[in-house]
Amino acid sequence: MAHQIIRISLKAYDHSLLDKSTEKIVKTAKSTGAVISGPIPLPTHRTVYTVLRSPFVNKKSREQFQTNIHKRIVDIINSTPKTVESLMKLDLPAGVDIEIKV
Repeated sequence: MAHQIIRISLKAYDHSLLDKSTEKIVKTAKSTGAVISGPIPLPTHRTVYTVLRSPFVNKKSREQFQTNIHKRIVDIINSTPKTVESLMKLDLPAGVDIEIKV
């Protein structure tokens, strides 16, 4: 598995949870001797929902809610089988979506 690039994409609603997860991934990969590029912060995807406050009248009275999806990318270069094994054993929080491409 030498000279392969592993790209790990992380998404989460909570940026602090996302940063802690990327720290764990970077520490475990560096401890096995792999070279790391990142974490690279990507633009935050923001979705705004506008809802009427009243169910009957007062069309001008509205309320807005939003969700923010934070994203990070970590590239692991020159990975070893030990790196892959340690990443598979890594326990990450439930609020983080992980996508791995080899």
